[in-house]
Order: sequence, then structure tokens, then C-alpha cells
Amino acid sequence: MTMVRAASDTTTADAVVVGVVHTAAGPVLAPGATEVLGDDVTAALRVLGATGSVGEVVKLVGRDGGLVLAVGLGAEPVDAEKLRQAAGEAARALSGVERAVVALPAPDPEAVEAIATGHLLGGYTFARYRTDTAAPPAQAVVPTPHHAAVHRATVLAEEVNRARDLINIPANELTPDAFAATVAAVGREHGLTVEVLDENALAEQGFGGILAIGRGSASPPRLVRIAHAHRAARTTLALVGKGITYDSGGISLKPVGANEIMKRDMSGAAAVFAATVAAARLDLPIGVTTWLALAENMPSGSAVRPGDVLRMYGGKTVEVVNTDAEGRIVLADAIVRAGEERPDALVDVATLTAAMRIALGNHTYGVMSNDDDFRAKVLAASERAGESAWPMPLPPVLRRGLDSTIADLANTGERMGGGLAAGLFLREFVPPGTPWAHLDIAGPAFNEGAPHGYTPRGGTGAAVRALVNLAEDLA
Repeated sequence: MTMVRAASDTTTADAVVVGVVHTAAGPVLAPGATEVLGDDVTAALRVLGATGSVGEVVKLVGRDGGLVLAVGLGAEPVDAEKLRQAAGEAARALSGVERAVVALPAPDPEAVEAIATGHLLGGYTFARYRTDTAAPPAQAVVPTPHHAAVHRATVLAEEVNRARDLINIPANELTPDAFAATVAAVGREHGLTVEVLDENALAEQGFGGILAIGRGSASPPRLVRIAHAHRAARTTLALVGKGITYDSGGISLKPVGANEIMKRDMSGAAAVFAATVAAARLDLPIGVTTWLALAENMPSGSAVRPGDVLRMYGGKTVEVVNTDAEGRIVLADAIVRAGEERPDALVDVATLTAAMRIALGNHTYGVMSNDDDFRAKVLAASERAGESAWPMPLPPVLRRGLDSTIADLANTGERMGGGLAAGLFLREFVPPGTPWAHLDIAGPAFNEGAPHGYTPRGGTGAAVRALVNLAEDLA
């Protein structure tokens, strides 16, 4: 979807998008509407039963015969997230419209960026495998002089949509090798340093976790390193993403009904990859080094078995109790390797546990950390992005459940609090003294329901914008 910047020329638009605020007395047009429409359509909105509630979209015919799209902003105050949601709803409703003026209230750069981001994300479609021709997306004109805000929104939205595309590609095409090849191509385009370790290099260097999870598949695993360097960087951030391109559960096979969306199990890798590209495109003055742990978890005669003991990168041993707890194993190898470069902070992102979905639902991701101050920074970055995140503990009492009688650790612990136990497992591989956060995005990474706001059906790109915000904050 194309975003067009304009400070004045709004006369040739086919449609106008205006905001409607919900009040106790009824719907009220938000600032920006009358400047474009030239008159008040409040009476018509009331006749049509509009309320101004978030998510509401009402279509009207303007005086000149053009389309007027009135989108609900909810009650005052109208914050950035409400603007993103409204712009996203409008973008989907504008299907088939060539050019639209988005006259939502935009008093400052933050509001402009929110509107542009919401429009670009809300208009996303995944049509790679469709043989029918979809209507071209609408071009949006935002009456504003804040071109820099629109530029940042465009970069962020394009990278979120890149992550969405990767998540939506089926596993028969997005193998670990294909994912790595995509990263290498994009890296060359945007000046990133990319290194790909294949199965031979992984074996030579002792990445026992990634190799074990990938050995049951005909598509061998990969570990990909991506680096954004900046001449003015004084801080380094390491990002690690779980990239299970398909998760059958391995020998501990998932039940019927749990396999159908497991192409999404590389959402963490897609998120950290896209965030790194965004950091490069925005020229952020920070060093970002990102690790994608890519493997396909399949059952076969060569697959890892329950009861096997793995020697991880760095030397720790792990008893495999359940082969469907594979994400933490590939992440552990990558976390140790990332820690060898002594980053100032480290964040891993993963669709790690069903337990986190049970705890927080499908719209909120959990944030665990070994450092309360750093966790607060991650949560603040998520909040500014409009991403719902919640602080989760790492209870010491659950650590005992990860003890193994024959290895340093077991890969699963107590079933109750399983999402927290997974975080405790990962913490064992974080270098001492390194601030670390674990984002379990199992809930919001993939939307199985209807589109809403700027969230499409399928891959959502959860955590991309939060990670970019965090990188900016640390820089």
C-alpha cells in the first residue's frame, strides 16, 4: 500500500476519511473533518445510528457525491493507538478506492505517524498464492507538513508487513534454507552484514541444540547472523529469534487441531529480522546483531527422541523430555552465541508456549527478564507501539522442575506455569550480568480470527515495532 504525503493538495481524492468521537451526547466529528468536508455531517451520522465507538465504520455520500468514511475514535482522549486502529479500519474499507484523504486529527508528528502506520498496516493483504486479481490499495493523502513522521511510519509498516509475509508463507516454501536466502538478499539490499551457518558449520562449531531439532527434517537447519553497524553507535543490542519453520512436535507429535497453523512458529525470527532491517533503514545509531535459529521440527527415523541428551553450544547438557519443547533448545544455542559478543542487552522473541496463550490470551505477549529496569524499558517500548505486553515473573520455585537426573537441565518442567518455566530455562543460557528479556509472543503472533483495527488475519508482525522503539531508546 502506498502512502502519499501532502500538506495541501486534497482536491482530487475519491474519498475522505474523518474521525468521529464518542460522547454521552452522541457522535461528534473530530478535529480535521470540517477542514476537509467543509460542512458538518454530524446530523447524518446520528440518523444512521453512528456512535463513534472504536472499530465503527460508517459510509456516507458527500455533497460532491464522493465517499465519506466516518471511523470511530472512541471517547476522549484520542491517543496514538486509537488513531492507528481507526486508520487501519479505514484502509480495509477503502478497498477499490484509488486515492483518499485521511483527515483524522493529526496535531503533531506522533499522531501523523500513528495514522500513517495504521493505514499501511490495515491495508495489508497476502495475495501471493491467489489467482484472482485483488483491487489495488488506496493511496492515502495525509494533510500534514510532518514528512519525517510519514517516512518513519512507512519504514516500520513495510518491515512489519515483511514479517507478516514470511509468517504467512507455507512451510513447503519457507524452509530454513529459503528463509536464510531471503535474509541474505534483503541484507545485501540494505547494507546489513549477513552470515549463514549451514548444517556442516553448525556441526563443526558445536551447535548441538539446533542440529538436534533439525535432524528429523529433510530440510537442514540454519543459524543466521545479521548485523547493523553504525559509526556513532555506543550501545549494542542482540536480538535472537525462534525460527521453527514448521513445528509438528517431533516424536512428541502435536494432536489433531494443533498443527494447522504451525508454519507460524518462526514468527519470532521474522520479527527480529524485520526489526533489524528497520533499524538499518532508519539509520539508528546503535549496533544491532541478530540471530535467527532456523529449523524444522519433524518426526522421522533420524529425529531427536524423548530421553536423548544434547550437548548445547557452550557445553551445557540438556535432557529432552518432550520434543515439542523445541523452541527453547534452538534459542539456547543462539543466546549463548549472541552472548559471546558481549552485547549491552539481549532480547529473544518466540512463539514459545501454549501456556502463555492460556495465561494472557491471543492479544498480549508476556515479557520476562533478569533485570527489572530493562523489562520496564521493553514494556514501555511495547506500549508506545500500541502492542499489548505484560510483565511475567521468573519464580525460583519453578526452576527446580527443570532439574535432570542425568544432565544439567531438562527441557521441560512443571506443566502449570509452563511459560514461566520456559523463561527460566532460557535464563540459564544468558551470560551473567547481561540484561535480558524474553518475549513470548505465542498469542498475538498469528490472528486466526477476523481482521480488526490494523491487524490482519494470519501473521501479524507482533513485536517488530516494539523492538525498533527499544533500539531507539537504548541508542
